[in-house]
Amino acid sequence: MSKTILKVVSSFRGDQSASNALADAIVAKLLSENEGAKVEVRDVSKGMAHLDAQLFTAFITPEADRTEDQKAAVAVSDAMIEELFKADYLVIGVPMYNFTIPSVLKSWLDHVARANVTFKYTESGAVGLVEDTKAYLAIATGGIYTDAANAPYDFTESYLKATLAFIGVTDVETFRAEGMAIPDLAEGAVDKAIKTVEAFSF
Repeated sequence: MSKTILKVVSSFRGDQSASNALADAIVAKLLSENEGAKVEVRDVSKGMAHLDAQLFTAFITPEADRTEDQKAAVAVSDAMIEELFKADYLVIGVPMYNFTIPSVLKSWLDHVARANVTFKYTESGAVGLVEDTKAYLAIATGGIYTDAANAPYDFTESYLKATLAFIGVTDVETFRAEGMAIPDLAEGAVDKAIKTVEAFSF
């Protein structure tokens, strides 16, 4: 049975984006390792409905009692959740904005992390319901955040891993293009990151 790769795009920089280039390299490697795999793309970079009182109310209102507007709002969330459940591989392009993920990517997580849909509460705590999905993070940063001095300022990988684990995605690998704002490093940062992808055993 062919595999499905879900690529989530969150950078608005298109072909100029380091995270997009790195995510594309990961997808290419997955395609080379999985003959016949198909790729689904969810581009959230152009905007996402943020979680507000209306959207939250729509989520928690029983399906039979939802208004037409609520049904339309929930349908968008349902579509993204369906994509996630179908995915064998999840590839997320993540540019760091002000030490964390883009707000549109946070909104995507707000849409796919829904109680009794992608996770449930039990007497022993929350249980994720998204199973058998492996995730790859393609993170691009202006500085170097894998060193001890700057690591405390990086809220991209830790947040994503925690949130993905909460819904059941616990197998996560991270690739990084670092130093995109550092003149001596920027030119070769993406190529260096892509080489780590090419050398990785998927």
